[in-house]
Amino acid sequence: MNHWWHVPFYVSVRGLTTGPIPYEDMIFEMQFNFRDEVHVLSIETSEGDSRVVPLKGLSVAGFYDRVFSSLGDLGIVAGIRPMPYDIPEVSTEPFPSDFQHASYDEEYVNRFWRILVQVSSVFQIFRGWFTGKSSPVHFFWHHADLALTLYSGRPVPVMEGANSVEREIFSNEMISFGFWAGDKKMREPAFYAYMYPQPAGFMNEPLSPKEAFWSHQSGLALLRYEDVRNAADSPEKAILDFLESVYQAGAKRANWDIETFRLPSSEKQFKEQAQKQYKGQADILEKLERPDA
Repeated sequence: MNHWWHVPFYVSVRGLTTGPIPYEDMIFEMQFNFRDEVHVLSIETSEGDSRVVPLKGLSVAGFYDRVFSSLGDLGIVAGIRPMPYDIPEVSTEPFPSDFQHASYDEEYVNRFWRILVQVSSVFQIFRGWFTGKSSPVHFFWHHADLALTLYSGRPVPVMEGANSVEREIFSNEMISFGFWAGDKKMREPAFYAYMYPQPAGFMNEPLSPKEAFWSHQSGLALLRYEDVRNAADSPEKAILDFLESVYQAGAKRANWDIETFRLPSSEKQFKEQAQKQYKGQADILEKLERPDA
C-alpha cells in the first residue's frame, strides 16, 4: 500500500494485530494478546487453523524461530529481511542470532497497550474531522509509536539522500501526528507532530494547550503525556486541542484548503459532545492506572 501502510500493526481488543493478510486462497491474521493472563502471539487462518507463540521466556532468536516455524506449520511460506529496522541505538543484531534480548514484562506491556487503546480512540475522533486523504491510525513497530497522517494531496520532490523507505513516506505534503513512549532524546512518553515539507513560519505558530511546545532541534511539536494526564479540563480535550493546533499551524502556513477538508458538522458535534462528556464524567484517559498506584 502507499506510504507503507501495509506494514504497521493496529490496536485491537486484545493487543495489536496485523489485520487480515491475503495468502493464496485464504487470509491469515497475527495478533498479540496483551490483555489476558497469558501473553501470546496467535496466528489464525480463515481455514480455521491456528498456532500460538508465547511472548515471555524467549529471546529474539527464539521468538523469530517459533514464529516462522508456526507459519510453516500452517502452510504459509513467508520471508523477511531479519534485521532490526532504524533502531541502531537499540540493536543491529540479526534476529536469528539475537539471544541477548530476552526480557518481557507483562504488567508494563499491558499498561502500554491500555494507553494505546485510549489514545487510538482520540486519534480516530480527530481523523474523522478531516475529509481529505489520511492514513489509518496505526502502530509503527520500529519506534513503537501510534501514528496518524493527513495529506494535502500535493506531491513533493524527493528529499535529498532519502532511502527507499523514505522516498515513499515523504512523497506527498503531509502533517503527521503520533504518540510514543520516548527515546534517548525524549526520556518520557509524549505526543508529537511535524510537517513535511516544513513551511516557513510553521514553528512560530501558537500551540494548544499551554503545556505544548515546539522543539526546534527536532522539528517537532510536543506535548508530554504527564501533562495530558494531569489536564485540568480533560485529557481527551488536551490531546484534541494539541492535534488541531498543529494542523491549523501547518494548514495555514502551507495554504491548505481548510474549509474543503473540514467535516461540516464536526465543530458543532464536538461542542455538543464535550458539553455532555466533560461535566461530571471521568474522561477516558483518567481510567488509566498511574504508575505509582
